[in-house]
Amino acid sequence: MSRNAPYVKDEQPGKKAWCACGASKKAPYCDGSHRGTGKTPMVVEIVEAKKVAWCGCGESKNKPYCDGAHKSLPPK
Repeated sequence: MSRNAPYVKDEQPGKKAWCACGASKKAPYCDGSHRGTGKTPMVVEIVEAKKVAWCGCGESKNKPYCDGAHKSLPPK
């Protein structure tokens, strides 16, 4: 992933594709950069408007959402 902090976004209802490869230029969302990596995005459905903390480090045990795992990682 690209950073040791979550991506906090105000989300509207709908399907979202969270980048799981760390190469997206539109993080935390997938932009197709995973092609050829063997990784695929995680698609979730947001059912109501809300603030979402998307995992930015890739170490969350609750992917695609942040669980604070980035706090125990060395600085990037």
